[in-house]
Amino acid sequence: MTLARTDQTDQTRQTVIALDAMGGDNGPAAVVAGLTHFSKRNPNISFVLHGPKAELDPLVAKRRQLQGRVSIRDAQDVVTMEDKPSHVVRHGKTTSMWATVETVRAGDADVAVSCGNTGALMALSMIRLRKLPGVNRPAIAVLWPSRNPQGFNVMLDVGADIRADAEDLLRYALMGASYARNGMDLPRPRVGLLNVGTEEHKGRSELHDAYDLIKANEVQAEFDFVGFVEGGDIPGNIADVIVTDGFTGNVAIKTGEGTAGLIGDLLKEAFKYTPLSRLASLLAFTSMQRLKRRIDPRRVNGGVFLGLNGTVVKSHGSADATGVAAAISLAAQLAQNGFNKKLAARVAAVLPNEDKADSKDEQA
Repeated sequence: MTLARTDQTDQTRQTVIALDAMGGDNGPAAVVAGLTHFSKRNPNISFVLHGPKAELDPLVAKRRQLQGRVSIRDAQDVVTMEDKPSHVVRHGKTTSMWATVETVRAGDADVAVSCGNTGALMALSMIRLRKLPGVNRPAIAVLWPSRNPQGFNVMLDVGADIRADAEDLLRYALMGASYARNGMDLPRPRVGLLNVGTEEHKGRSELHDAYDLIKANEVQAEFDFVGFVEGGDIPGNIADVIVTDGFTGNVAIKTGEGTAGLIGDLLKEAFKYTPLSRLASLLAFTSMQRLKRRIDPRRVNGGVFLGLNGTVVKSHGSADATGVAAAISLAAQLAQNGFNKKLAARVAAVLPNEDKADSKDEQA
């Protein structure tokens, strides 16, 4: 997936990415390996790596491609997957995750990337970076393989907050459309609202209210609202942006990942069933590799936190070097595209003035 690049000024200036080397299931070795993989193809980007310096120094020293491009900032403590977000907010100042977000807040980096605890990362990001004016609840947006020409759909929220009322869903639509417009070069994205059916009378009352709000703003926000969509439309070609609450979105994405893994295992089992099927697997090897690459979740690893005064990319906790490299690539392209400034401008242009005033009071 390659994001569209339209801002020449942001493209030409030096991009700096802050990385949390700790917290992922595979440890700092996978992060450094992914960083190396990405840096081979992107020589003009530098990095700030956060974690125990004594552990990171030898890992980086072994990688010739990283020499002179990586600054290591010592952070002795780690946010684990079991840590509660509230505990991390109160006691996490010495962790690598806190330091990574703080680097973006201080302006020393353009974007932060972490494989760590999602809830803790979102909580720290909200506390340290603050929300954009007009945004009540940030959202996590992911790219979902689809039948659309661009190859992916944007889906949000997938877990930032399980509660979302009609106005929150409107904001998700605005942010998702901005992501699709600037990330996939879609001048007028199609937005769908996830529901249990496409009929207007189905679903919860807040979905009906959100339907009216999104519909009323499609002209000003420059997207096309296609109405309610169902779960089967998430990988389809009906919409480019799928809007839902964090509970539903998280269940959907985890179900999709599990189903993709099951299909892969069943295909391997089927091809081993008879000598003829094993021969068929050899004949279909090229096509199967193309399919594997097409649906490989590592290639689009990285959920983007939308609605903050800074860009944060959450990599899957179990990401290997390929997955980490994909998350870093997404982060770099968002920074070079000036995405967060464009998103902020879009939200500010559409939302009522009182919403923006309330948000400013909250941040004060």
